[in-house]
Amino acid sequence: MLNLSLSEVKETNDMIEKENLDVRTITLGISLLDCIDSDLDRLNAKIREKILRVAKDLVSTGKDIEKEFGIPIVNKRISITPVGLVGAAACKTPEDFVSIAKNLDEIAKTVGVNFIGGYTALVAKGMTPAEKNLILSIPQAMAETDLICSSVVVGSTKTGINMDAVRLLGDIVKETAEKTKDNDSLGCAKLVILCNAPDDNPFMAGAFHGVTEADSIINVGVSGPGVVKTALSKVRGENFEVLCETIKKTAFKVTRVGQLVAGEASKRLGVPFGIVDLSLAPTPAIGDSVADILEEIGVEYAGAPGTTAALALLNDQVKKGGVMASSYVGGLSGAFIPVSEDQGMINAVEAGALTLEKLEAMTCVCSVGLDMIAIPGETPNTTISGLIADEMALGMVNQKTTAVRIIPVIGKKVGDTVEFGGLLGHAPVMPINPFGCENFVNRGGRIPAPIHSFKN
Repeated sequence: MLNLSLSEVKETNDMIEKENLDVRTITLGISLLDCIDSDLDRLNAKIREKILRVAKDLVSTGKDIEKEFGIPIVNKRISITPVGLVGAAACKTPEDFVSIAKNLDEIAKTVGVNFIGGYTALVAKGMTPAEKNLILSIPQAMAETDLICSSVVVGSTKTGINMDAVRLLGDIVKETAEKTKDNDSLGCAKLVILCNAPDDNPFMAGAFHGVTEADSIINVGVSGPGVVKTALSKVRGENFEVLCETIKKTAFKVTRVGQLVAGEASKRLGVPFGIVDLSLAPTPAIGDSVADILEEIGVEYAGAPGTTAALALLNDQVKKGGVMASSYVGGLSGAFIPVSEDQGMINAVEAGALTLEKLEAMTCVCSVGLDMIAIPGETPNTTISGLIADEMALGMVNQKTTAVRIIPVIGKKVGDTVEFGGLLGHAPVMPINPFGCENFVNRGGRIPAPIHSFKN
């Protein structure tokens, strides 16, 4: 039995009530490998039966834990085996894959989850015909569903970067934007391109249930930028040793909340516990911002000189605190820097402190990449491919996960503002380098793995 002092109970209550501490998601990972069938109708029927059976109590269990422990659980989500694998035997056209997406969307609504992730292709070294068809289906799938999240893994440190896929995805991102232009190109907010993607990430849009995982698993993503910001405000002006210790201790406390929820959800659902992902994932709420933490550390705005160093420090100390709190820290774990979902980041863009180039530099030391960034709708497809290639190269060379979730908002130009709503927030349309890279991305083939990938 835990022996908690009154001060510890009060501290946890304050984290929840005043500092935006929450469990961002309980994500139930479900393997669909045993659903594979060469007949599309049978495949969709098997998928429906399995997800409804395994996930039937997910949402109610999350609500029960939330009520009993007083800990907000913002999202209940499902991740599945990459559909590019599951649908390979049955799907001969992009439209076949869209039928799976619509089926999954209906299932997600029936179960009551917020999102279902895993409309995914794993093409880091090459594309099968089925995986190419899935990629080609993404614009239609994103336009005709509400709760489906899609991801494409185009590179890794071990394999290099599949530039054929990167070039194709420049077209796919733009087509997705066009097909959802009546909703500010929102479809692109549900599509992420990844390098070194983890198999156990509970955060959308990049979540999928990796083939190395058990038949089903519970992963929890916990977040607390406001808690870290409040803790740092109490040691303002202290040296780096005190700063680092404060972040580390705070991350420990936040991760323990996630560990508690994960253990309860695992026990009640009868599903093995996977990992706790401690990611400082911001929301549009005031006081729930990673940019505010960077400013508390000492930069005037996110993007000012010193920002990359401050973010590196923050990310490292968050991970150190997390691994002391749980034996199974995984996923991404660290600090996210999405623009639209972080009011402090938006303020920095509007002040002229934060540019796309500075964001790219910051992704070298954070947990993800160029995330939820609105750019002009007229941006050339090849320029989008170039942005993806740059970010994948950072992940490949630095042996870390990087991602691109960028939104060319059709009909919008630099200076306009885009409203996405909910956790996705709003974003100023950011300027992009006007010079092209068409001759580079059109070369075709694969960028080879770096020399330090040879570790056998």
